[in-house]
Amino acid sequence: MQFIRASRDAILKPLSTVAGIVERRHTLPILANVLLRKEGDAVSFLATDVEIQIQTTASLGAGKDVGATTVSARKLIDILRALPEGPEVSISVTNKKATIQAGKSRFALQTLGAEEFPTVAVNDHFSASFTIAQKQLKHLFQMVHFAMAQQDIRYYLNGLLMVTDGKLLRVVATDGHRLAYCQAELDGEPLARNEVIIPRKTVLELQRLLADSDDPVQIDVAANQVRLRFGDVEMVSKLVEGKFPDYQRVIPSGYKRAMVVSREALASSLGRASILTSDKFRGVRLTLAPGLLKIQTSNAEQEEAVEELEVDYDSETIEIGFNVGYLQDVLGNLKTEKVQIEFGDANTSALLTVPGDATFSYVVMPMRI
Repeated sequence: MQFIRASRDAILKPLSTVAGIVERRHTLPILANVLLRKEGDAVSFLATDVEIQIQTTASLGAGKDVGATTVSARKLIDILRALPEGPEVSISVTNKKATIQAGKSRFALQTLGAEEFPTVAVNDHFSASFTIAQKQLKHLFQMVHFAMAQQDIRYYLNGLLMVTDGKLLRVVATDGHRLAYCQAELDGEPLARNEVIIPRKTVLELQRLLADSDDPVQIDVAANQVRLRFGDVEMVSKLVEGKFPDYQRVIPSGYKRAMVVSREALASSLGRASILTSDKFRGVRLTLAPGLLKIQTSNAEQEEAVEELEVDYDSETIEIGFNVGYLQDVLGNLKTEKVQIEFGDANTSALLTVPGDATFSYVVMPMRI
């Protein structure tokens, strides 16, 4: 049966959209495959890892036939990428084999039955629905994703908290050592307060798929599932169960010491100073005095780096230590010219914000040096 006839890149686009979540090693061999469904010239591509499912549709079909099959996502992508750009590519399925042909190249791949493919059951009812521009949602994720935990035993930290409340959409991520918060205003009717935790893998995949455009994302939220639809893409993901920490209590207020500094200058100085830190110890000492910030690092070989920066600061001297990576992460994701950092004392968290912008906050715990 003729399945697909199109240019190489036309097939690669929807295939690459869904294949990002396919695990290389899986207990179920069929999960390494992508499900292809054909109805006339419409071909849908679907991939899942049982927790997340992504589907997209493209007009690539050959003939009027209706059919479905599954084939290795990785092998199909590798074959298509290796083919020359010119000739049209055809994919046909006969006797449990998928044949890919282009010019004088021909490949035959094993298929597995579409009926065995474990698709995710999509909820019939969602408790909250709203839309937001793709670039706005991408920006929100960009501002906090780096603070998510990785494989933490507190599983609820291995994801991102999304809160709808009235006209506001808030996103929060923390690994217990630092916390990032960002918010945006929504159009449409005010929403009831709703908190869900989106898994880390889903967030990272969405960052890859969302475009920097004003096109809308439709987000539907249920107790155990979130569905996002944008363009030709539909993504369904399980949610993380558990109680996320109270972020409002973590974000400090009322600090009296605050410095304003060039983001690029601070990032560059920290980058140079971090050369002498080790993988085991990433500590950096900041000494803040009126008009001046001194950055120091040292290592087990007794080597030392010292950087000095002019800053806008007129309070008493304070010395405080941080994990340099936590500061570099936030400075690398911000695009602003200046940043403001507020301090309590050497034993309390620092608060990093953007002057004149109340939508973003970053809290980082100090470390002993």
